[in-house]
Amino acid sequence: MNFVAWMIIAAEIGFWVVIILGFVTRYLLKKEKLGFFFLALTPVIDLILLLTTSIDLYHGATATQAHGLAAIYIGISLAFGKSMIRWADERFRYYIMKQGPKPLKRHGMEYAKHYLKSWGQHVLAYIIGSAFLLGLIFFIQDPARTEVLDGFWKLWSLILGIDFLIALSNFIWPKARKA
Repeated sequence: MNFVAWMIIAAEIGFWVVIILGFVTRYLLKKEKLGFFFLALTPVIDLILLLTTSIDLYHGATATQAHGLAAIYIGISLAFGKSMIRWADERFRYYIMKQGPKPLKRHGMEYAKHYLKSWGQHVLAYIIGSAFLLGLIFFIQDPARTEVLDGFWKLWSLILGIDFLIALSNFIWPKARKA
Protein backbone atom coordinates (compact mmCIF):
# COMPACT_ATOMS: atom_id res chain seq x y z
CA MET A 1 0.00 0.00 0.00
CA ASN A 2 1.43 3.39 -0.97
CA PHE A 3 1.76 6.55 1.11
CA VAL A 4 -1.38 8.20 -0.28
CA ALA A 5 -3.47 5.14 0.60
CA TRP A 6 -2.21 5.36 4.18
CA MET A 7 -3.03 9.08 4.21
CA ILE A 8 -6.62 8.31 3.17
CA ILE A 9 -6.92 5.85 6.06
CA ALA A 10 -5.37 8.41 8.43
CA ALA A 11 -7.75 11.10 7.14
CA GLU A 12 -10.81 8.92 7.77
CA ILE A 13 -9.63 7.99 11.25
CA GLY A 14 -8.72 11.62 11.94
CA PHE A 15 -12.15 12.78 10.75
CA TRP A 16 -13.97 10.59 13.27
CA VAL A 17 -11.45 11.26 16.06
CA VAL A 18 -11.94 15.04 15.86
CA ILE A 19 -15.72 14.59 15.70
CA ILE A 20 -15.74 12.38 18.80
CA LEU A 21 -13.37 14.79 20.56
CA GLY A 22 -15.71 17.61 19.62
CA PHE A 23 -18.76 15.83 21.04
CA VAL A 24 -17.01 14.70 24.21
CA THR A 25 -15.64 18.19 24.78
CA ARG A 26 -18.98 19.84 24.01
CA TYR A 27 -21.34 17.53 25.91
CA LEU A 28 -19.33 15.79 28.62
CA LEU A 29 -16.81 18.50 29.49
CA LYS A 30 -19.30 21.35 28.76
CA LYS A 31 -16.69 23.29 26.74
CA GLU A 32 -18.79 24.54 23.81
CA LYS A 33 -16.08 26.63 22.08
CA LEU A 34 -13.40 23.96 22.37
CA GLY A 35 -15.86 21.36 21.06
CA PHE A 36 -16.58 23.60 18.08
CA PHE A 37 -12.84 23.99 17.50
CA PHE A 38 -12.43 20.21 17.20
CA LEU A 39 -15.39 19.95 14.83
CA ALA A 40 -13.95 22.77 12.73
CA LEU A 41 -10.76 20.74 12.19
CA THR A 42 -12.48 18.35 9.77
CA PRO A 43 -11.79 20.50 6.66
CA VAL A 44 -8.14 20.83 7.75
CA ILE A 45 -7.85 17.04 7.45
CA ASP A 46 -9.16 17.27 3.88
CA LEU A 47 -6.65 20.02 3.11
CA ILE A 48 -3.78 17.86 4.38
CA LEU A 49 -4.94 14.96 2.18
CA LEU A 50 -5.29 17.29 -0.81
CA LEU A 51 -1.77 18.66 -0.32
CA THR A 52 -0.29 15.20 0.21
CA THR A 53 -1.85 13.84 -2.98
CA SER A 54 -0.90 16.88 -5.05
CA ILE A 55 2.70 16.97 -3.81
CA ASP A 56 3.11 13.24 -4.46
CA LEU A 57 2.01 13.65 -8.08
CA TYR A 58 3.98 16.88 -8.49
CA HIS A 59 7.17 15.03 -7.52
CA GLY A 60 6.71 12.57 -10.35
CA ALA A 61 4.57 9.77 -8.96
CA THR A 62 2.31 7.96 -11.38
CA ALA A 63 -1.29 8.27 -10.28
CA THR A 64 -2.63 5.16 -8.58
CA GLN A 65 -6.07 4.13 -7.42
CA ALA A 66 -5.21 5.74 -4.08
CA HIS A 67 -4.80 9.14 -5.77
CA GLY A 68 -8.20 8.75 -7.45
CA LEU A 69 -9.77 7.61 -4.21
CA ALA A 70 -8.27 10.63 -2.40
CA ALA A 71 -10.06 12.97 -4.83
CA ILE A 72 -13.35 11.16 -4.26
CA TYR A 73 -12.80 11.14 -0.50
CA ILE A 74 -12.18 14.90 -0.46
CA GLY A 75 -15.29 15.61 -2.54
CA ILE A 76 -17.49 13.40 -0.37
CA SER A 77 -16.01 14.73 2.86
CA LEU A 78 -16.61 18.35 1.89
CA ALA A 79 -20.09 17.78 0.46
CA PHE A 80 -21.38 15.40 3.14
CA GLY A 81 -19.24 16.49 6.10
CA LYS A 82 -21.78 18.80 7.74
CA SER A 83 -24.63 16.30 7.39
CA MET A 84 -22.41 13.46 8.67
CA ILE A 85 -21.52 15.54 11.73
CA ARG A 86 -25.22 16.34 12.26
CA TRP A 87 -26.07 12.62 11.93
CA ALA A 88 -23.38 11.66 14.45
CA ASP A 89 -24.39 14.50 16.79
CA GLU A 90 -28.01 13.32 16.94
CA ARG A 91 -26.92 9.78 17.78
CA PHE A 92 -24.31 10.89 20.32
CA ARG A 93 -26.87 13.03 22.14
CA TYR A 94 -29.54 10.31 22.10
CA TYR A 95 -27.52 7.13 22.73
CA ILE A 96 -24.60 8.45 24.84
CA MET A 97 -26.01 11.54 26.57
CA LYS A 98 -29.60 10.20 26.76
CA GLN A 99 -30.83 13.61 25.55
CA GLY A 100 -33.01 14.74 22.68
CA PRO A 101 -35.37 12.85 20.42
CA LYS A 102 -34.64 9.42 18.97
CA PRO A 103 -33.06 9.75 15.51
CA LEU A 104 -35.62 9.53 12.69
CA LYS A 105 -36.13 6.52 10.47
CA ARG A 106 -37.59 7.80 7.24
CA HIS A 107 -40.13 5.96 5.09
CA GLY A 108 -42.24 6.58 2.01
CA MET A 109 -42.09 9.98 0.37
CA GLU A 110 -40.16 11.47 3.30
CA TYR A 111 -37.36 8.95 2.61
CA ALA A 112 -37.57 9.62 -1.15
CA LYS A 113 -37.20 13.38 -0.64
CA HIS A 114 -34.34 12.88 1.82
CA TYR A 115 -32.55 10.54 -0.61
CA LEU A 116 -33.00 13.03 -3.45
CA LYS A 117 -31.46 15.74 -1.25
CA SER A 118 -28.61 13.33 -0.53
CA TRP A 119 -28.20 12.82 -4.28
CA GLY A 120 -27.83 16.61 -4.57
CA GLN A 121 -24.98 16.37 -2.06
CA HIS A 122 -23.53 13.57 -4.22
CA VAL A 123 -23.61 15.98 -7.18
CA LEU A 124 -21.72 18.56 -5.11
CA ALA A 125 -19.19 15.90 -4.06
CA TYR A 126 -18.84 14.91 -7.72
CA ILE A 127 -18.19 18.53 -8.76
CA ILE A 128 -15.55 19.00 -6.04
CA GLY A 129 -13.88 15.64 -6.64
CA SER A 130 -14.04 16.04 -10.41
CA ALA A 131 -12.43 19.46 -10.19
CA PHE A 132 -9.62 17.86 -8.21
CA LEU A 133 -9.29 14.86 -10.57
CA LEU A 134 -9.45 16.92 -13.76
CA GLY A 135 -7.24 19.63 -12.23
CA LEU A 136 -4.55 17.06 -11.47
CA ILE A 137 -4.83 15.63 -14.98
CA PHE A 138 -4.45 19.13 -16.44
CA PHE A 139 -1.67 20.10 -14.02
CA ILE A 140 0.42 16.94 -14.61
CA GLN A 141 0.01 17.09 -18.43
CA ASP A 142 1.12 13.46 -18.82
CA PRO A 143 -1.67 11.06 -19.85
CA ALA A 144 0.47 8.03 -19.05
CA ARG A 145 0.84 9.18 -15.42
CA THR A 146 -2.81 10.23 -14.98
CA GLU A 147 -4.68 7.47 -16.82
CA VAL A 148 -6.03 6.07 -13.53
CA LEU A 149 -7.50 9.46 -12.58
CA ASP A 150 -9.38 9.64 -15.87
CA GLY A 151 -10.74 6.14 -15.25
CA PHE A 152 -11.90 7.13 -11.75
CA TRP A 153 -13.67 10.19 -13.15
CA LYS A 154 -15.51 8.12 -15.77
CA LEU A 155 -16.50 5.47 -13.21
CA TRP A 156 -17.73 8.11 -10.77
CA SER A 157 -19.78 9.70 -13.56
CA LEU A 158 -21.50 6.35 -14.12
CA ILE A 159 -22.09 5.86 -10.38
CA LEU A 160 -23.62 9.34 -10.11
CA GLY A 161 -26.07 8.42 -12.89
CA ILE A 162 -26.97 5.13 -11.19
CA ASP A 163 -27.48 6.96 -7.89
CA PHE A 164 -29.88 9.34 -9.67
CA LEU A 165 -31.90 6.38 -10.95
CA ILE A 166 -32.04 4.99 -7.40
CA ALA A 167 -33.20 8.41 -6.14
CA LEU A 168 -36.00 8.44 -8.72
CA SER A 169 -36.97 4.84 -7.95
CA ASN A 170 -37.68 5.86 -4.34
CA PHE A 171 -40.55 8.01 -5.64
CA ILE A 172 -41.93 5.14 -7.73
CA TRP A 173 -41.44 2.40 -5.12
CA PRO A 174 -41.34 4.20 -1.75
CA LYS A 175 -39.49 2.56 1.12
CA ALA A 176 -42.01 0.78 3.32
CA ARG A 177 -42.12 1.08 7.10
CA LYS A 178 -40.74 -2.03 8.82
CA ALA A 179 -43.27 -3.94 10.88
